[in-house]
Amino acid sequence: MASMASSLFTGERVVVLFVLARIVFSTSISIFPFESLSLSLLACAALFVEISVENSTTVNFNVRPGASSGILLGTVTLPTVVFSKLIQLSRGLRLAEVAITEFQYQKLLFWTTSISCFSILLFLGLVTRYPSRNRLELKCGFACLMLSAQLYLILPLDGFDHGMHLVLILMWMLGHGVAAVKLIQHILYTFPSCASIGEALLVTAGLTTYFGDMLRSTLFKAIQRFVSEVDERYRIKRSEISAIIQGYLLGLLLFPLFFKFCVRITSLFSNSSSYNARTWNEIGHSLLFFSLLTVISATIIPLWLQFVQDFNLHPLWWVLEFVFSEPLKRLSLCIYWVGVICVSVHRFYNISKSSKVERILLRKYYHLMAVCMFVPALVLQPNFLNLSFGAALAAFLVLEIIRVWRIWPMGKMIHLFMNAFTDHRDSDLLIVSHFSLLLGCALPIWISSGFNDRPLAPFAGILSLGIGDTMASMVGHKYGVLRWSKTGKKTIEGTAAGITSVLAACSFLLPLLASTGYIQNWSSLLLAVVASGMLEAYTAQLDNAFIPLVFYSLLCL
Repeated sequence: MASMASSLFTGERVVVLFVLARIVFSTSISIFPFESLSLSLLACAALFVEISVENSTTVNFNVRPGASSGILLGTVTLPTVVFSKLIQLSRGLRLAEVAITEFQYQKLLFWTTSISCFSILLFLGLVTRYPSRNRLELKCGFACLMLSAQLYLILPLDGFDHGMHLVLILMWMLGHGVAAVKLIQHILYTFPSCASIGEALLVTAGLTTYFGDMLRSTLFKAIQRFVSEVDERYRIKRSEISAIIQGYLLGLLLFPLFFKFCVRITSLFSNSSSYNARTWNEIGHSLLFFSLLTVISATIIPLWLQFVQDFNLHPLWWVLEFVFSEPLKRLSLCIYWVGVICVSVHRFYNISKSSKVERILLRKYYHLMAVCMFVPALVLQPNFLNLSFGAALAAFLVLEIIRVWRIWPMGKMIHLFMNAFTDHRDSDLLIVSHFSLLLGCALPIWISSGFNDRPLAPFAGILSLGIGDTMASMVGHKYGVLRWSKTGKKTIEGTAAGITSVLAACSFLLPLLASTGYIQNWSSLLLAVVASGMLEAYTAQLDNAFIPLVFYSLLCL
């Protein structure tokens, strides 16, 4: 019995369930009764599916080697982040600092993310239970379960009492659920051995929600052109910076599909049988790539943004005006960042070629570099840092597309350079570590935009990755003796060092942030730091993706 319990409740599952209980019971259940119940049921379903998938011999997804399925962690992470933000907005609503429409939209966002994750669980559960069934039967069963589950979930929503509006919400969530299932299938089959199921689930739920949010804004503007009065519940208010980031990131994510379509068309009219023809074909693809990238970046995406956000000028020109509105501060930050990046990359690249320093330690130096770059900007220029994160992520996307497609003349050079910093969690097909580090630092800052009464919440990624994870790895590698498990590499000494370093950094930051007028409860802070540190010690998932979001969720309480 004891061995069965230990195999059922692993360290990762225990920590995840503890974090979930902390978030659900952080506020009165009477305030969010259906949301709390939904989150609890979602976690139970995720635990059941995770155990079923890991014990199944018929389900064969080509996932990242050495990682557990991570379905429980991947399922609850994004809904808990949105739920924590909802709890935070409820405090602002009582203080009359948050509009009721923003609060209602956040509630709708919670149900949307929950439906996306629940849909994937349904898909995994059906595939596990009926692996040999006809695909049409599985689709019909999935659709029926989806409809019944969504009817149960959306009926308690406040303010959605009109029949037509209820039908629209139902169709909207159904679309998110189907899109999430299709997307996770595409990720797992198109990028084999690049991610665990939990990591793919987190990416899928995030992309589905992000795309859906932009689609909702576009549909609102389209309806507004033909209808004089539109229900305020459909209105989404966002800043110019967040709109620009969202538009360009989504445009670049869709760009490979458009480029692949154009390549197929041009290949029908080309003959690559000879060496010269193949060379010309390579150069032609390169010219096509950069031409399409220029047109989409300078024309199509800006037109889309001007339609959605009502920009009075070209979005790129708006960015230039924003940067030069405070040229001394912002250009100085740019010069500082470029200097840090050039010195660090040159130094670490030489170390990776000539020394025996392990890759895991070499990568942690980049975490420290992120602290040096982002902390001063977050304290002095938070809006400019938001925009800079978006620009850096867009540049990473373009470089990764060039590397994957081997676009001449930079594709091979970028591939050789990036391989110097990869480890077992990366593959030749897709390198994700730099994306996860950047997003881990950026997402808590982006999510904290608007009302934020917890001053440390935007620092969740920088503290957990730049300081906690780095110190845990370095101390654990050099001095660690006692391991948390027989098969794992994480040590008790490393975890203790990570927790202690984060608490020390928080004690330094809190006096600097006292001017915000808000305080951070030390008992809640200690619990958040310890819980995120224990999750880092036990999880086999890509911690850059999960730890900052879990830490952020706990800091918002």
